[in-house]
Amino acid sequence: MSEDKKDLINYLSGFVGERRQNRLHEVLNERTRHMKIVLEDVYQAHNASAVLRSCDCFGIQDVHFIENKNNYKISEDVAMGASQWLSIYRHSTEEKNTKSCLQELKNKGYRIVATTPHKNDKTLQDLDVSTPFALVFGTEIDGITAEAKEMADEFVKIPMYGFTESFNISVCAALCMYELSTRMRSEKINYKLTETEKEEIYLEWLKVSISKSDLIVKEYFDKKLNLNL
Repeated sequence: MSEDKKDLINYLSGFVGERRQNRLHEVLNERTRHMKIVLEDVYQAHNASAVLRSCDCFGIQDVHFIENKNNYKISEDVAMGASQWLSIYRHSTEEKNTKSCLQELKNKGYRIVATTPHKNDKTLQDLDVSTPFALVFGTEIDGITAEAKEMADEFVKIPMYGFTESFNISVCAALCMYELSTRMRSEKINYKLTETEKEEIYLEWLKVSISKSDLIVKEYFDKKLNLNL
């Protein structure tokens, strides 16, 4: 992180109480980018928003929305403000958004794990969590697309024993995040953020925590500019 950003963090910290700062650091220490969540064309806002809430609860920092047909709108009464603490990426500008999103993740070293029954599927208990992976969820009616299946490196399913054939997507995502994040923490792998990532996210969280932070940031840079004149 640049010295300018570090100085800005120090400046903004003066507007946030010590208790609040400690809480931000406490949560940051358990945040992870080892597992990412990808939602492909989920059209029900309340379900996608519930996934965001679970991501925050389980410490998953990054969520990718693939918007081929449906543009996602956050339902704050369901998300309960979780979106402001997460890094949300929207993929909607390419001709094939699924391909561009998943290829981008692959290029960054992530295994693509599709949450759908498949002849080569695994249970959550059997999935390898030692290396970074991205969980891909589709719509409740159609599931993930054929393109997502084709690009997937692995497949995972949740066993069911009743008459209903599938879980609600928000329930499915929560079950997956609970099991896999628990295993990540218990198996002592390096799942935590780097110090640079922590600082960058901490800066954004400080802004969220301060009323009219955009004006305070502008004031900071205006003062700095005047000092350098």
